Amino acid sequence: MASGYSVRNVAAPNTLEHRVFIEKDGVPISAFHDVPLYADADKTILNMIVEIPRWSNAKLEISKDEELNPIKQDTKNGKLRFVRNCFPHKGYIWNYGAFPQTWEDPNFTHPETKANGDNDPLDVCEIGELVGHIGQIKQVKVLGVMALIDDGETDWKVIVVDINDPLAHKLNDVEDVERHLPGLLRATNEWFRIYKIPDGKPENQFAFTGECKNKAYAMDVIRECAEAWDKLISGTTKVPTKGDKPLISVNNLTVGSSPYRVAQPETPIPAHQNVAPAKIDSSIDKWFFISGAAA
Repeated sequence: MASGYSVRNVAAPNTLEHRVFIEKDGVPISAFHDVPLYADADKTILNMIVEIPRWSNAKLEISKDEELNPIKQDTKNGKLRFVRNCFPHKGYIWNYGAFPQTWEDPNFTHPETKANGDNDPLDVCEIGELVGHIGQIKQVKVLGVMALIDDGETDWKVIVVDINDPLAHKLNDVEDVERHLPGLLRATNEWFRIYKIPDGKPENQFAFTGECKNKAYAMDVIRECAEAWDKLISGTTKVPTKGDKPLISVNNLTVGSSPYRVAQPETPIPAHQNVAPAKIDSSIDKWFFISGAAA
């Protein structure tokens, strides 16, 4: 865990009430806005927030519309969401998370994907050997990026490795991933392509015919999304709404240039709670065999 950061758990995991807040020196902050994107002055090392540890199934994500943007489990029709196990994959096959202080602007159409942003922080797949934990802040270096097209929106997937991973010194660009971790990029493409099929949805599609673009391309995407976030948090870009309801909580405690900076959250954050996870349905462990998945 990056220095000074910790997590504050509220309510039991696998429940609608569960939240994981990021703390800095014991004070809850916004996971979306208050954790810096870059971890060094040269902007070569980045902070990644782990939302979903590898091999787990609960679909957790930074809550864009709740104050301080805690991590919570996604829902559909009032029920908690889990990804299915599409053989031979078990849950998520990397530590999955997001880059803070980035935003995929839904009003921006990327000139190459021809699709708008998905209104989320940038998604990140960390491919190191250690399994992370929810809310962990990993310092990572960027290796490449894939462009998933999800419901007509550009949904970038940045490939990174923890700087402390034993292989980190050998992994510097996308071609190094195939050299030292053969099959991982193919498995990543397959996972994103098929993971919604057990829920009755069609295969996902990719831009660039599924190619993983290199580090330089990925860094351009990150800079683009960091600039979009900066315009959002500074008030230059209007906060997206649905009806009268803001779709993003922009309150923050540390962004000096932001008109949304506050001294403390409007609603007090409960103290840390060490609560055992609620039991989940055994069907979450089921294997799904997708025709053509390993083709």
